[in-house]
Amino acid sequence: MNLPLQDYLVNLHQQFESLRGGQVATYIPELARVDPDQFGICVVATDGYTYAVGDSDALFTIQSISKPFVYAAALADQGREFMLGKIGVEPSGDAFNSISLHPQNGAPLNPMINAGAIAATALVAGEDASAQWQRVESVLSGFAGRPLTVDESVYASESETGFRNRAIAWMLRNAGITSGDPMPALENYFRQCALQVSCRDLATMAATLAHGGINPRTGERVATEEDVQAVLSVMTTCGMYDYAGNWLYTVGMPAKSGVGGGVIAVLPGRFGVAVFSPRLDAIGNSERGIAVCRQFSHDFGLHVFGPHHTQGLVLNRVYTAADAPSRRARPAALRKLLDQQAPRICYLELQGEVALDGAEYVSRRIGELAGSVSYFILDLHRVSAVTPGSARLLEQSRRQWAAQGVTLVLSRVGAKQGVAEAFRKAAQPAGQFWAQFADNDLAVEWCENDILLAQKAVGEVAECFHTPGQFALFAGLQADELKQLDAIVQRVSLPRGTLMMKVGENDNDCVYLVLQGEVSISMPLPDGTQQRLALLGPGAVFGEMALLGRRRRTANVQVEQDTVCLALSASELDQIARTAPQLKIVVLRNLACELAGKLTRANHLIGALAA
Repeated sequence: MNLPLQDYLVNLHQQFESLRGGQVATYIPELARVDPDQFGICVVATDGYTYAVGDSDALFTIQSISKPFVYAAALADQGREFMLGKIGVEPSGDAFNSISLHPQNGAPLNPMINAGAIAATALVAGEDASAQWQRVESVLSGFAGRPLTVDESVYASESETGFRNRAIAWMLRNAGITSGDPMPALENYFRQCALQVSCRDLATMAATLAHGGINPRTGERVATEEDVQAVLSVMTTCGMYDYAGNWLYTVGMPAKSGVGGGVIAVLPGRFGVAVFSPRLDAIGNSERGIAVCRQFSHDFGLHVFGPHHTQGLVLNRVYTAADAPSRRARPAALRKLLDQQAPRICYLELQGEVALDGAEYVSRRIGELAGSVSYFILDLHRVSAVTPGSARLLEQSRRQWAAQGVTLVLSRVGAKQGVAEAFRKAAQPAGQFWAQFADNDLAVEWCENDILLAQKAVGEVAECFHTPGQFALFAGLQADELKQLDAIVQRVSLPRGTLMMKVGENDNDCVYLVLQGEVSISMPLPDGTQQRLALLGPGAVFGEMALLGRRRRTANVQVEQDTVCLALSASELDQIARTAPQLKIVVLRNLACELAGKLTRANHLIGALAA
């Protein structure tokens, strides 16, 4: 099954496949021979995970997309100050092959136009042109994560027709930007442009820039963070030549194009994007490449000057219901069944602002875990925002996994502005919303109930509760002691909605044994809402702290279903204990064991949440 981002790219490819405007480059004769209908899209995350569609492995020549990577090599070899003295960083607003030199010192205006790129190639370290070429080839191969080779026919075609570039090379030599015979360095420039790459290679190279100079697939550092910052800066302002302003305005990512049909875009810290389609528009950029990047940026809000998204790990914590089961009291047989099934329920605690990279990563983690997990609770308590595109990606995940029998639900969405709305708008078909729960306990209880329903265990109660002797609190009592208890308990019937206990009350010293129905235990919060602590059913006991002399109630208890309880007064139990002290000792021992068990479970949960 495809991950949601993969399906998105498939749809994006289909959307623009019919776009057949533009022409292949012909000023280099060999480029005119390329198949004009090839079309590939590739996205590589900064952890190396790759999404590819279409002709992503077809080879073509890198052309001008080589420029930022060679500039990175020259920066590493010569240093920033030296390079700024030789090549400027100002946008030219001219075509890629314009002769844009500073009128005073003859320096190229930036390293993305041919003049600046030829100078950068000449300034790469090496005692001669051959050594310089080895350096250029090694650096570009390091960015791609594999050895790159030259398309010799394209190189020859470029060299044979590169008269304008020869003029530029001599002008650079005349201005003192380069030294020695400029022709060997120019041949290296022709060769670097003729290196063969695929769309997958370019996306990896872009992802290496996004990853601060570390190739995400090989783990090799091929550029320093400082040099990557400089490269991305000039890509942002100069990478698309005389289309740079329009690109920055509409797409808003550092980018570079080449006349071979490639376009790369970099989302720092997150993704590298590459598109390959040889049909070029009038400016010399891939027509499909521009359209794809514009749509991709729009759909996921990737513009660098758009809303800021915190670049922390979006997935704060992963744990299962084995660590945090519901606080609903169930009969022993059902609890045992749920304990066995608990690893099938997984909590994904998200945090920060969920943008494309976060949604993609969460979707991928769901895919990795889905073999053993049937229910995913997306806990949004720490989430501050969700972009519309990311909500759509997660919605697609929900629908895909639902078809495979895996359920995704939302928990603790709260009143965060825009979060619930983003998921509501993303729901497909319209009106089929995510299952949402006010807190994790309600969410995991719902998942547990679904498991019991599938196991045909709903409604099965191992024991029918009628007398105090059936409750663990009174285990170990003798028959005559149980008979004394039976004489003082009162049967109480309570309709749904009854508030049995309220925080702060101290006029009720009863312990309650639930025979039928359900009651909820909750704490009031400062904002006026209630935090549910537990849901109790048949076989459960509450109010037992009264047995320790604590009459003041510390939680609210409300009847959720028509309920029947046995009420035992702590005062009356004390009276019996005067003549039968062993009875009270056994009860307190059982109570201590129960409280110790609750403390152990609480510590287990705290440990899981703090991991």
